[in-house]
Amino acid sequence: MAELRDFYENPETPVSAAEDRTARIVGFLREIVATATEPLTILDVGCGDGGITRMAVDAAPGHRVIGMDWAAAPLRTASGKGLTVVRGGAAHPGLPVASGRVDVVIFSEVIEHLVDPDAAIVELRRVLRPGGHLLLSTPNLAAWFNRGMLLLGMQPVFSEVSMVHVFGRPGSSVAGHLRLFTLPALREFLLAYGFTDLIVRGASYHDVPKPLKPIDRLLRHWPAAAAILTVHARKPT
Repeated sequence: MAELRDFYENPETPVSAAEDRTARIVGFLREIVATATEPLTILDVGCGDGGITRMAVDAAPGHRVIGMDWAAAPLRTASGKGLTVVRGGAAHPGLPVASGRVDVVIFSEVIEHLVDPDAAIVELRRVLRPGGHLLLSTPNLAAWFNRGMLLLGMQPVFSEVSMVHVFGRPGSSVAGHLRLFTLPALREFLLAYGFTDLIVRGASYHDVPKPLKPIDRLLRHWPAAAAILTVHARKPT
């Protein structure tokens, strides 16, 4: 685990959220806030440099928004933006939050980086109050362009075989992806851990070549083949 922590402390490791997936997550949050009858506690787990945390603050005025990450360097950047941040992660010994105290957990572009996503999702469910909301996004292994790349015998986008270099596919940025989901796998995973009322929306991928962006934007309306999966799920009451 020390090696992974060092990887995310590296300033060259990407920790910022991309625009379209962020818009989907914030859109879910706005819908939740619009029906709230009392102040919410919103926890952005794996907040990185605080990009989504900042947008959550703007989308939920009057509510409590906290960013959390296990890497100190991105947290310093987030803190410098005037955000409330706490150091911690879902790995052992777990989130430094009491059970049932959080109304909304944001978990955007995190699950694909985890050695043990099962333990993490159990922790997220633990800290949520009954009826609480999970807002999650992750790359789609079955994205439309990955289907074509596999037919050509190429390594799918988002997948990585090295923590140092990219091999077998376009791109040069190593993000540290360890787990990749298709829509059926993600749906089954969340349901197995007790989440319900799943709403799934696709999002486009910022790094698609410009000539292919119109296709990517069109296919985000078909979540099973969209580049990015965004999910709103509930903890049962």
